[in-house]
Amino acid sequence: MHFKTIAEFTALLTDSPTSLHSLPRWRTRQPPSVRVWPVDLTQWLFDAGSLTRRLRQRCPGQFQVQVLRQGWTRPDHDEAVVLGLRLDAWAWIREVQLRCNERPWVFARTVIPAGTLRGRGRRLTCLGTRPLGEALFTDPGVRRGPLEVARIAASQRLHQRAVAGCAEPLAILWGRRSLFWLDSFPLLVCEIFLSNLPASPACC
Repeated sequence: MHFKTIAEFTALLTDSPTSLHSLPRWRTRQPPSVRVWPVDLTQWLFDAGSLTRRLRQRCPGQFQVQVLRQGWTRPDHDEAVVLGLRLDAWAWIREVQLRCNERPWVFARTVIPAGTLRGRGRRLTCLGTRPLGEALFTDPGVRRGPLEVARIAASQRLHQRAVAGCAEPLAILWGRRSLFWLDSFPLLVCEIFLSNLPASPACC
């Protein structure tokens, strides 16, 4: 299913709580002395392994992927920048909920440039309800870049995408993103943690 493009961005955007066009400020992990993220999300945010695998462990036999939308559209401004794309470039964007027993735990948004979909990358448009993590973490030709985290306010479009259909959305969400490279071609994976997600054990 194809979906409409987002609004064009014509100015530098910040995460001002009053702007519907604002974008999260993504940051690499900070030392504990200046930590700003919730402690109960630490391992969810910074575990560099497969999120799909961890979710399956916490939700045995009840894990599901619900595809919300996918198709060709223009990435957000910050997504285009981190992928090295022109601001008017198109990419394949897939948005899903990762669910446990019909309850949404994670909203995931993947941005795949056209160049990445050549050759072996073509399979990434045909995942259906298979989780992307299975395709990435089982492929020896894939490598992952550093994790970035962000606080996502209710005024931001990413928050609005993430909580669509959620019964009791939180006003503030936390998420992470990272670049992956498939045979040196990039894609961007963003994962937003929703209110139903169980707390991770306290960590450093």
